[in-house]
Amino acid sequence: MGAVCWPYFDPEYENFSNRINPPRVSVDNASCHNCTLIKQFDSVNKPGILLEVVQILTDLDFIITKAYISSDGGWFMDVFHVTDQRGKKITDSKTIDLIEKALGPKSQSTEGVKNWSGKRVGVHSVGDHIAVELIGRDRPGLLSEISAVLANLHFNVAVAEAWTHNRRIACILYVNDGTRQAVDDPKRLSVMEEQLNNVLRGCEDGDKIASRTSLSMSFTHIDRRLHQMLFADRDYESCGVTTDSVCAPSFRPKIAIECCEEKGYSVVSVRCRDRAKLMFDIVCTLTDMQYVVFHATISSDGPYASQEYFIRHMDGCTLDTEGEKERVIKCIEAAIQRRVSEGVSLELCAKDRVGLLSEVTRILRENGLTVCRAGISTKGEQALNVFYVRDASGNTLDMKTIEALCKEIGKTMMIDVKKVPAYDKTHETRGWAKTSFFFGNLLERFLA
Repeated sequence: MGAVCWPYFDPEYENFSNRINPPRVSVDNASCHNCTLIKQFDSVNKPGILLEVVQILTDLDFIITKAYISSDGGWFMDVFHVTDQRGKKITDSKTIDLIEKALGPKSQSTEGVKNWSGKRVGVHSVGDHIAVELIGRDRPGLLSEISAVLANLHFNVAVAEAWTHNRRIACILYVNDGTRQAVDDPKRLSVMEEQLNNVLRGCEDGDKIASRTSLSMSFTHIDRRLHQMLFADRDYESCGVTTDSVCAPSFRPKIAIECCEEKGYSVVSVRCRDRAKLMFDIVCTLTDMQYVVFHATISSDGPYASQEYFIRHMDGCTLDTEGEKERVIKCIEAAIQRRVSEGVSLELCAKDRVGLLSEVTRILRENGLTVCRAGISTKGEQALNVFYVRDASGNTLDMKTIEALCKEIGKTMMIDVKKVPAYDKTHETRGWAKTSFFFGNLLERFLA
């Protein structure tokens, strides 16, 4: 299939259309007894609009339990059933106001979420920074080596997230000089890039796709960018043959693609274990593969999720060949599995400082632990980190290892250890194993 460009939309015409027919949003807490209904309708349809809406809802840490999407021609209507992380309705007036600003008429203006003090939708407010993107073959201790390089060069990691899938690692780090100022010395940045590339090259082992480091001054939506990096790295090609436990048959998503000839759609059906951000991951992948979602239904049935998407390619074509269908199925499966983490999660809270990430990852490495996924963020002067870890063989940690780890790390920071179960109906359907790192009372206990 040849490359297809996005259709051109004149910016002034689009803004004019939005002013005449602004998106309307309602937050309904009366129609359903156990969730909040967020409805957006009569808005001008445009490429990627569904992803924008889903991205906002997931960035606000909502759990989407059901959704109905319908769009044809120039208009669309979305209905989302959402709860907070505890499975409760969204009743906070400030949060409701934020939803209305982010999804309603003010979403096109300079106000809305940009002036909200907690989080800009899509990015974390981390001050001036350099964004470092890393992609390469994963190996035990790699994250420790990366953070050691940054610590030795006196770079502070303000925000970071790392995913591993099919023996590949994608990592984005927002770094500064420790005083929340961006580093603008070209020589210093060049040294950092060279040393990080050396670390990544040390584990290529003849891979077809070379490891690489890139620098940027701009913000990016971390989750979407990680999907894009692993997709470009073609991590989906080995999905299904890896020895990773997350690809075991009981965890493999069931994905099918059929043709709806009377309407001219391809119908993508997905059934898998439910979890937080599942809809975002699937819609993100379809969008980046240049497919348009015209209609969709999403529902949760106990621990499982059922999602159905009516799609066409940007050029208006459906999925007609078995090769196209197979590629889409592999890419969606990979997008779902990139976030799947089992075993143990470690949530850490400490005063932020240069070298903190290097210290923690060194301890994990010295105790024989492999980091499957990680998230690092800062709130004020406090660093909030979460690591999903296994032992060197990929198995869940035993209690002796956990106790020794807590004893060593607990000397300088607060630590919570949580088991990430293979199946827990009460937790899984409420997004307990969420990936935006909700620390509950851990930060409050640290600051007490």
